[in-house]
Amino acid sequence: MGGLANRSVQPAAYCEPFIGLTMHINRAYLYFTVFVAGMTTLALELTASRLIGSAFGTSNLVWASIIGLILIYLTVGYFVGGYWADRSPHPKTMYAVLAWGAFSAGLIPFIARPVLWLASNAFDQLQIGILFGSFTAVLVLFIIPVTLLGTISPFAIRLALRDSREAGRVSGRIYAVSTLGSFLGTFLPVLLMIPLLGVTNTFLVFSFFLTSVAIIGIGMDVGWRRIWPWLWMPIVLAGLAVLWAKGPIKKTSGQIYERESAYNYIQVLELDGYRLLRINEGQGVHSIWHPTELIYGGPWEQFLVAPFFNTAPYEPEQVKSMAIVGLAAGTTARQATEVYGPIRIDGYEIDPAIIEVGQEYFDMNLPNLNAIAQDGRVGLAQSDQRYDILGIDAYRPPYIPWHLTTQEFFQIARDHLTENGVLVINIGRSPTDRTLVDHLVSTIQTVFPSVYVMDVPNSFNTIVYATAQPTELINLAVNYQLLTQRSDTHPLLLYAIQQTLNNYQPTPTGEVVYTDDWSPIEWITNSMVLNYVLSGDVEELK
Repeated sequence: MGGLANRSVQPAAYCEPFIGLTMHINRAYLYFTVFVAGMTTLALELTASRLIGSAFGTSNLVWASIIGLILIYLTVGYFVGGYWADRSPHPKTMYAVLAWGAFSAGLIPFIARPVLWLASNAFDQLQIGILFGSFTAVLVLFIIPVTLLGTISPFAIRLALRDSREAGRVSGRIYAVSTLGSFLGTFLPVLLMIPLLGVTNTFLVFSFFLTSVAIIGIGMDVGWRRIWPWLWMPIVLAGLAVLWAKGPIKKTSGQIYERESAYNYIQVLELDGYRLLRINEGQGVHSIWHPTELIYGGPWEQFLVAPFFNTAPYEPEQVKSMAIVGLAAGTTARQATEVYGPIRIDGYEIDPAIIEVGQEYFDMNLPNLNAIAQDGRVGLAQSDQRYDILGIDAYRPPYIPWHLTTQEFFQIARDHLTENGVLVINIGRSPTDRTLVDHLVSTIQTVFPSVYVMDVPNSFNTIVYATAQPTELINLAVNYQLLTQRSDTHPLLLYAIQQTLNNYQPTPTGEVVYTDDWSPIEWITNSMVLNYVLSGDVEELK
């Protein structure tokens, strides 16, 4: 008895090893598996947004649906994985589950493709019932792979535990390794794989890699001869990559080009001699080009009107420089060059792939145009240039980037205007909701002394002009009359000014001011879009 009194007695539960991890598999490979599973899970989520975005856009509502449902699927996977691991605490079971989850993930883009084609056509016509049904159908496709991948972390914890005293350390390591994998899976698809390989092949690469990891895990546990029944999975995935991964993303009438960049799905259509640039779901034409025509009846030419709000007489020769935030494929830049000559134009476009498309398909090769692949606010703030016209047309439908709508940004804009410079911004609205226009006008009025508003006919676009000097609306009418008396005034300029005069709207008054601390662009835009859709008065957006 005396000898026993000097010993440290441990409860039986702490001494009993866990039945789970066998000598057939080691912890290092188990941690590697968890890392790759975490990487693939986040890669699926990010790539899902691009898969769905080509048909449904990239609004916050779409993102919320993707993230919310994937979290639900993972939650189910955690519950199922914990129960399953207790019932069958064997590496082969976990790796078999992982193999099926990884393989099914690779099938998603192929099963979704016909549904997305249907959705793309429905979006062009805003057929809400078909859109809702197809959106739901695509998200349902993620139930099996994401749920199965969700089982891996609790399974891995159960297998890695050899002693209950290690429970905290082991579970912490598992979640840490999984989170590191998720970190890598956040950036790989967007920055590397989607631009290089496309969405479908990105699914296939992650699926193939994780399936291979699972099959190797089975071989390490039960012997390499036992993996033969699983080898058909990577073979099928490789076959899909070779035979069917290069199919078109959309089948839009007149499509001559499509591409997936790090930022957007880019599409070029050719209809009746006109080329149209569309991005993501395609609601809205971002640039238009015709070899001989310059008047398009859209928002682009209305940017040319801006300087003529200054005191008359204001001559076209006084315009020496222009900046465009949201260059797209250069429609406004081409029109401005035709009207004002080879003035200096700095065009900010965050997506370098769109600049390349503009140069190849929209003749955006003007020697006076400096296309800058950079965020417009950052580029403008860093610039030492001042401009006679500063145009803001940066849309990622349905949103204007919030940081281009704030009091602080408009101060940056004013600081980069010449003495008689004018800011002009394109704003979206619905036929019955002008909230966004009203709010941006009241924000701009805190920085600029005079603000004017016009609606582009047959569209959901409103153009807002803000002059660096105090001005009056009558200036525009007087300048127009003087321009009509000149024989060298470009017809496009006269057309644009006439459109502004004919469609002028009273400048709203308000007290709402957007700042870098508070700019509810997404909330206002979501409300506007949903109210319009639910009103039942849906027509094709221009």
